[in-house]
Amino acid sequence: MTKRLTKSIRKKVCGVCGGLAEYFDLDPTLVRVVYFALTFLTSWFPGIIMYFILALAMPKHELKQIEG
Repeated sequence: MTKRLTKSIRKKVCGVCGGLAEYFDLDPTLVRVVYFALTFLTSWFPGIIMYFILALAMPKHELKQIEG
């Protein structure tokens, strides 16, 4: 099974940080805190633009049912 970067189903806003955390196997809260800190330190604009670009580019998570 290959890993795909998708939005998380356990989301706060659009699921971007949660999706990144799932892909890299990290704690979602840690990813959100680091993202917020980097956005704050770069005077907000680049971080907000990047978030919405990722929100548009990342596909939604597909839930697959187990047949049995």
